[in-house]
Amino acid sequence: MPITDLAAVARFNPQTTNVYHLFTRSNPSRSQPLQFNNVNLLQQSNYDSSKRTIVLIHGWMNSATSDFNMALIPVILAAADVNVIVVDWSSGANSINYRIVNWNSVTSGQAVARFIDWVNDLTGSNPGQYHIIGHGVGGHQAGVVGRNVRGQINYVTGLDPALIGWVNNIDRFAPNDALYTEVIHTNYGVNGYLADLAQVDFYPNGGISMPGCNSNECDHARSFFYFAESITSGGFTGTECLNYYAAVLRLCDFSGRLQMGGLTPKVGQTGVYYLETNPARPFSQG
Repeated sequence: MPITDLAAVARFNPQTTNVYHLFTRSNPSRSQPLQFNNVNLLQQSNYDSSKRTIVLIHGWMNSATSDFNMALIPVILAAADVNVIVVDWSSGANSINYRIVNWNSVTSGQAVARFIDWVNDLTGSNPGQYHIIGHGVGGHQAGVVGRNVRGQINYVTGLDPALIGWVNNIDRFAPNDALYTEVIHTNYGVNGYLADLAQVDFYPNGGISMPGCNSNECDHARSFFYFAESITSGGFTGTECLNYYAAVLRLCDFSGRLQMGGLTPKVGQTGVYYLETNPARPFSQG
């Protein structure tokens, strides 16, 4: 990494700049900000240690108000009485230099893990109550969080995790980042990672070009729109493939079937799956 990039990385301190926004059914549209080591903010919030916690991590050039968060927060709270924590690491994500953003995503993920450990120490919550969901470079960050929390996170979802700078990156999303890990690929080879990364990988429509889209940005975003719909409908049945090459080529005729997405971890399931979607909502074909 060039010296100028190292200087930019050194200026990013997620321990102090990351902001965590809590949403619950008691405050579904206006967040309660939380900060690492601020006990008063946490104790005065609606955080409930007896409930599951879903952590959302945005991607490159995004923030707490990104479409990713706006698509997921309402459907999650409608489906389940949980704590939703939105991670705002925008001070580390808003650079046009992918090397800086990728490095910042790793250090931010480590900071998020420390935040979760702190919350758990203070409230008595445990890693088994957590589901971490990340989009793009935030997908890899979700994996970093999972592997750095003290104890095993229950469920990590990567929504079209980023490609550039991650192929040989040892910090990329990995199958054992949680008890159950799942990745949805919608723009592989451009914005999204090509190969399988998780215990279970889904390749809707072959994983690169989504029906109804006319840009890579749209394809990339379809991952969180599909995931949002999977929470409300439970649709999207995948057909098992021999490997990700078969999924990309749409040559999958194995007998295995598995539902994509949702808020319930499919612990024990593994493999690569292919499915087709509609060009507009409802995207699921069942």
